[in-house]
Amino acid sequence: MAVYGVLGDIHGNREALIAVLDALETRGVTRLLCVGDIVGYNADPDECAELLREREAVCISGNHDLIGTHRLGFDRCSNKAMHSLKRTRTSLHGNTASFLASLPARLPIDDRVVLIHGGVRDVEEYMTRPAHILRNAELLRADFPGRNVCFFGHTHEQKVFEVDGATMTEVPAQGSVPLREDREYFINAGSVDASRKRTQKLAEFAIFDGLAFTVDFFRVPYDDALTESKASAAGYRLHRWADRFYDVKRRLVGSR
Repeated sequence: MAVYGVLGDIHGNREALIAVLDALETRGVTRLLCVGDIVGYNADPDECAELLREREAVCISGNHDLIGTHRLGFDRCSNKAMHSLKRTRTSLHGNTASFLASLPARLPIDDRVVLIHGGVRDVEEYMTRPAHILRNAELLRADFPGRNVCFFGHTHEQKVFEVDGATMTEVPAQGSVPLREDREYFINAGSVDASRKRTQKLAEFAIFDGLAFTVDFFRVPYDDALTESKASAAGYRLHRWADRFYDVKRRLVGSR
C-alpha cells in the first residue's frame, strides 16, 4: 500500500490548501485523498478544485459540494453555511460544478481504506459519540466487508476512533499513531479550513502509511487574514442582522 496525504473540509480556502499541499510536498507525499467539502465558507472554490485536479487527488463529495451544486438542500445547514453556499451557487464556474458532480459519495481505496464524508450512509451525519461510531462500524462491515480504515470529515476535528467488536476507544490524534490490523478505525485528518475555529488558525491534515500502518497528524499556519478579507469582500460572511433574519425566516417556515 502507498503513502497518502489525507485532507478534507477545504471550504474554498485557497491559502490553507496551498499551505497543506506545500507541507505534503516537503515531506515527499504526492498521492492525495480528499474526504470532501472542497467548497463552502470561503471565496476560492474554483481555485481549490483546480489545485486538487492538478495534483490528481482522489476526492469524494461532501455535503457542501452537494449543496453548492444544487444536489442537496439547506435543511440541515447552519445559517452561516447556508449563506455562504448560496454565494457559492452563484459564483461557481461550470467546470468546477461538473467536477464536483462527478465525485462519488464514498470510495474504497486499495485493500483496507474507505473514504466517506459524514457517516457511512449519511453525508451530513456528525460522528462524535461512541454510539455514532459503533453504528457506522456495523454499516462499514455491511457495505465494505474486510476494510478496516475509514477516513471521514465533516466534524473539523482531528480524531482517531478505534473499534474492537462492540467497543470503541478514542485514541489521541497526536503525532504518529500506530494502527492495528485486527481493529477498525474511523479517522478524521482534521479540517484544512480553520475559519470556523476560535483557537489558533491552523490548517490540518494527516499522512497515512499503508505499509507501516500508521497515521501522522499535522497542523500548519496559513494567511488567515487574507482568507477572511477575501471572504468578506466576496459576500461569504454572514452579518449579524442577516443571521437574525435567517432565524426568523426558519421559524416562520417551521410554524406552517
